[in-house]
Amino acid sequence: MAVTEPFEAFTGVASLDELYAALGPRSITAGWHKPEPSLWPEPRKTYIPMHWAYREGKAALDAAGRLIDTSLAERRNLILFNPVEGNAYATARTIITAYQMILPGERARSHRHTPNALRLIIDSEPGTYSTVDGTKVPMETGDVVLTPSWMWHGHGNEGHAPAYWIDYLDAPLTHLLEPMFLEWHPDEYEPIVSEGKTSPLLYRWAEIKKWLAEAPREPSGRFGRQIALDSHMPTLGLHMCVFEAGETSAPLKTTANNVYSVVSGRGTSMIDERTFAWERGDVFVAPAWREHRHQCQEPSVLFRVTDEPLLAAIGWLR
Repeated sequence: MAVTEPFEAFTGVASLDELYAALGPRSITAGWHKPEPSLWPEPRKTYIPMHWAYREGKAALDAAGRLIDTSLAERRNLILFNPVEGNAYATARTIITAYQMILPGERARSHRHTPNALRLIIDSEPGTYSTVDGTKVPMETGDVVLTPSWMWHGHGNEGHAPAYWIDYLDAPLTHLLEPMFLEWHPDEYEPIVSEGKTSPLLYRWAEIKKWLAEAPREPSGRFGRQIALDSHMPTLGLHMCVFEAGETSAPLKTTANNVYSVVSGRGTSMIDERTFAWERGDVFVAPAWREHRHQCQEPSVLFRVTDEPLLAAIGWLR
């Protein structure tokens, strides 16, 4: 077997500084000489706790409704981004959340994409709908509508009042892993082939309320009475949690990211050293490894969107 001759750039190296200088231009670094460790004893708290008020988001959407239409903005949405250095998109490391509004008579073009998506309807009168893979799905206050990866979906409003909802997507995770694909429907608006108020992709608020009333208390004390909604998505878990007036939850510290939205009620949440007061329609985020608990001033329902299923699947959920 031939012996490889030493590369000339390293044959005359007489000191560590000379070795580091020769390695750098070749995009090589000495593992023992890194300025920052690549492994650490517990998760770093990169993303910070944040809160967004629905009353502000709704007012901003109303202003946007006067200024832009669907010809200028395919989706009239307001992204709730975490204000950490270098980020202007993600709400948490793997999840993005946004307020969205559609005016009476408007339609948003149909498209599909690799990120999983869903929406919690905050204010909507009859006539607002999503079309999901050809099925016209109504969207009324309190409903949860799913659009798993690569399903066609668009929205419309045949009612008489604006409709408002909260979007959730795992698009930041898709950005990290890079399998991002987006396709616009060739017919612009996906043809409706069926209509129905029941669908595996629709959870009606009336049904959710019934399930919550029948749910037992969650044993850990972290979520009051909690039900899980099948997300049909391997990366996102969906839970509705109901708390009694005056109830304080047990603390939760987890490697999972948790985005909470207030379906009803008022209260506060303590996330690490910060306390946020919330009310109906608000959104707040407890990023990974941020201990948090909730205190409810009145009966309250919180919608929890989390990447727990993803972390559990790869053995990293703690």
